[in-house]
Amino acid sequence: MYNILIVDDEPLICRGLANLLESSGLNIQNLYTANNGYEALDYLKMETIDLLITDIQMGAMSGIELMQQAKIIKPWVQVIVISAHETFQYAQLAIRLGARDYLIKPINSEQLLNSVRHVLLHMDRPVQDQKELISDLREHFRMDQPIPQRMEVLNRLVTEPFTEDRYAEVIKLEQANDIRLNGPYFAMVKIRLDLDATARGTVIDAKDARLLQYAVLNIVNELLDKEWDHQSFYSSGQEVSIIAQWDEARYGDSSIDKINQLEMIGRSLHFNVHKFLGFQSTVGISQILKGREFLPELHNQVNKAIVWNKEHKDHHVFYFGDFKWGLFTEDPTEEDLAAQNNLIVERAHEYIHSNYAQKGLTLNEVAQKNHVSPNYLSYLFKKNTGINLWEYVIKLRMEESKRLIQNTDLRRYEISEKVGYESPEHFSKIFKKYFGISPSEMKK
Repeated sequence: MYNILIVDDEPLICRGLANLLESSGLNIQNLYTANNGYEALDYLKMETIDLLITDIQMGAMSGIELMQQAKIIKPWVQVIVISAHETFQYAQLAIRLGARDYLIKPINSEQLLNSVRHVLLHMDRPVQDQKELISDLREHFRMDQPIPQRMEVLNRLVTEPFTEDRYAEVIKLEQANDIRLNGPYFAMVKIRLDLDATARGTVIDAKDARLLQYAVLNIVNELLDKEWDHQSFYSSGQEVSIIAQWDEARYGDSSIDKINQLEMIGRSLHFNVHKFLGFQSTVGISQILKGREFLPELHNQVNKAIVWNKEHKDHHVFYFGDFKWGLFTEDPTEEDLAAQNNLIVERAHEYIHSNYAQKGLTLNEVAQKNHVSPNYLSYLFKKNTGINLWEYVIKLRMEESKRLIQNTDLRRYEISEKVGYESPEHFSKIFKKYFGISPSEMKK
């Protein structure tokens, strides 16, 4: 059973699409509708949403911005975009952010249903038992292994210093192995598989490990596809590395936060490796640097980021820039790390308390003010306080709205405004979900 969220600033369209899906016979548990991006974000933060269907132009927050926020919160959410404009730029941006389809208004009913069926079918792929998975890979999976020489060259590029003396040699090696690293902006992502067989009772020999490593490589290439200019390759042991690159034009496109997008990819990779292969993994993400001579530095950064899994075993995606390496002349102690993390959460608390009533407050904004990624802030906040960051925002909003209802004569729409909601109707839905009664019932 699936939960679907429909977002359009025209209520009639929302209702029409909801009615169409309700009568479709599809395996739908709950259908939610929202009339702007901020309402949609509340549903994404509070409910288990499997599929987001969103209009692209909605006033205060566009469908593109909503997709960006949705993918930060839950990178595995599937998205179908609908638009009144057959604009290549919008379509390209939506697909680059992971939209499964881009439909033009007026919506053809059968076309929408086919698109939804296709997305849900893709999500229905069963997760196998690990022993079954290894057995099936051994029996049926005939690999066209990546060319060993190409893997070797890529590993040399990220581990050996790039000097002027080696320039001609490196270019020749790249051309001979169809490797294109023009940049000039680069980042790295590394996935380290956890194939500890003793914990699972499944014997995984070197050949099976290579099969799984190849399966991860396929997941990487399917997720990144043609929208990402990248090179993916085996690293040492149980690892797969990715070099992402941008030219001046794509890097200069400010419509996408590149680090958030890299983290989105990292979380999606971790999710899909676990979903389809049944194994845990740890993902390290580097900063973005300009110049191919910094590839060894980026490789060093992803390795350092992955090491933090030892300190945070319940967390799996780490961005190098989240850790203040410059504060320490040597490896930080556990006390150093705890103090740094406590300070991040403390500052987030302060910012939320000062700004929870702000319309359009997002996790991304709170993270930016703390100079950390949304992914890491969410993890730290929940670990330190026991409550999800956005649940905490809603708690503050609800407690303040309760106080205003009980102690003032303000109308519902005035209270809604004061605690940061776009519409009184949406405020009432959140209020009833939180307290179990409506604002008017509490007033009585």
